[in-house]
Amino acid sequence: MAKVLATDIRAGNLIELDKRVWRVLKSYHVHVGGRGGAFMQVEMKDIESGTKRNERIRTEDKIERAYVEPRSMQYLYNDGASYVFMDQETFEQLALPQELLEGQSGYLVPNIDVQVNFHNDRPIGVQLPPTVTLTVMETEPNLRGATATGSFKPAKTDTGITVMVPQFVAEGSRINVNTDTGEYIDRA
Repeated sequence: MAKVLATDIRAGNLIELDKRVWRVLKSYHVHVGGRGGAFMQVEMKDIESGTKRNERIRTEDKIERAYVEPRSMQYLYNDGASYVFMDQETFEQLALPQELLEGQSGYLVPNIDVQVNFHNDRPIGVQLPPTVTLTVMETEPNLRGATATGSFKPAKTDTGITVMVPQFVAEGSRINVNTDTGEYIDRA
């Protein structure tokens, strides 16, 4: 495992602290002029229990980065209680509970390639591709001549999430969606 300076901690990093693995949500460099030293204010979430914690770490301290092994997998299906993935090298199947996906399940389309991150041979998270193609199942009817307006309307997709789309997008349309922000990109 690698130790890094506290100033190198960024949002999204996995660190080990107090014999637990934490995902960094936010990190700020704070320097109070005149008294005391500078420190990093870090907001993090325990990947096992889901509890959040704020920690002040001195800038000169070194923090242990958690070793993460990424594996390329393919999403197969949802069996109701969990999401099933297949390792693309060994063809073994892995079922992950809904809680582990933290709001990412709305972007899982059958046969999509994802990266499942493992820590000590235990799955700790899924990294989605930057964009996915979804089908619009429900939306308001088109407004005549609304091709260049900046207004958006809600559209429910085949995976169950709602995306704000331009007025010209109709039911049955296939759209590309950003998996980080959940925003409409363009028509597929």
